[in-house]
Amino acid sequence: MPRLHTKDEVMENAKKICDIVMGTKAGLPGMDLIVFPEYSTMGIMYDRDEMFETATTIPGPETDLFSEACKKAGTWGVFSLTGEQHEEHPLKNPYNTLVLINDKGEIVQKYRKLLPWTPIEGWTPGNLGTIVSDGPKGLKVSLIICDDGNYPEIWRDCAMGGAELIVRPQGYMYPAKEQQILVSKAMAWVNNVYVAVANAAGFDGVYTYFGHSAIIGNDGRTLGECNTEVNGIQYAQLSISGIRDCRKNDQSQNHLFKLTHRGYTGVYANGDGDKGLAECPFEFYKTWVTNPLLAQKNAEKITRSTIGVACCPVAGIPKPLEEEEELQELTNKVEHELDLS
Repeated sequence: MPRLHTKDEVMENAKKICDIVMGTKAGLPGMDLIVFPEYSTMGIMYDRDEMFETATTIPGPETDLFSEACKKAGTWGVFSLTGEQHEEHPLKNPYNTLVLINDKGEIVQKYRKLLPWTPIEGWTPGNLGTIVSDGPKGLKVSLIICDDGNYPEIWRDCAMGGAELIVRPQGYMYPAKEQQILVSKAMAWVNNVYVAVANAAGFDGVYTYFGHSAIIGNDGRTLGECNTEVNGIQYAQLSISGIRDCRKNDQSQNHLFKLTHRGYTGVYANGDGDKGLAECPFEFYKTWVTNPLLAQKNAEKITRSTIGVACCPVAGIPKPLEEEEELQELTNKVEHELDLS
């Protein structure tokens, strides 16, 4: 995890990333795709002024370097830009962005982090949604970033959009090592999808990052995994025909099919058709889609109503008034009692 402060330092680091692209391709001539961790290009700009001064455009000088390296090496790459200038730069905070660049040097996907790691990360939440693009040799690829991956919804959205490989660059630190290793394997399994995780390693003066970059099969089994070393590289072969055959012919493990054909065995036996039930059975998702403010209020009932927490103030987040917290606790108690009655 680099710790950088100026645009010149960022550009020097981007050149080092290009050298890694060229060197890795020389050592692994069959490599079709290389993935770099979140923050690998710019590091984490803990200083707000430095964050705005180093924020870039896409295309921009960094992606120009990456495009040339991918073209020269004849490989695809996923690169992190933290951050990408907001449309109203410098009035609003940048985005945390990934680009997928093909072996011709073209940017084929730009993804902005939908779920920044609050309260620490101040990125503007992404506004492009999840995206599925044709990747190397026709493999369908989606990009997500770090904390995005803690929400099952984003994996399912990518997979249901047709993604066969979900790439998750991250800058994850201790103590979440075991949890994050588990998440990637579990999400590969429940979404019948390949997963590639590129995580940061080392110490940046604030956090210690645990590495463990990995490639996971669409059955949730690990195909290759790094340890905690800095600049560790792992690789694996992914089968396009294999994952497509699984999605077409797997039965009890075909979670994408079964979710939207719920209970088809019993429905067919009952004489009610051969498709199972298509309707969404989950009230939370129905509410979130039809009335997002109500879904937010319902979440606050079981958590809290303010973004700040009085017992642990965070810079840039307003501290809630004690009266507000007490009122919310009382409101939750009354509503809970009313629900019970």
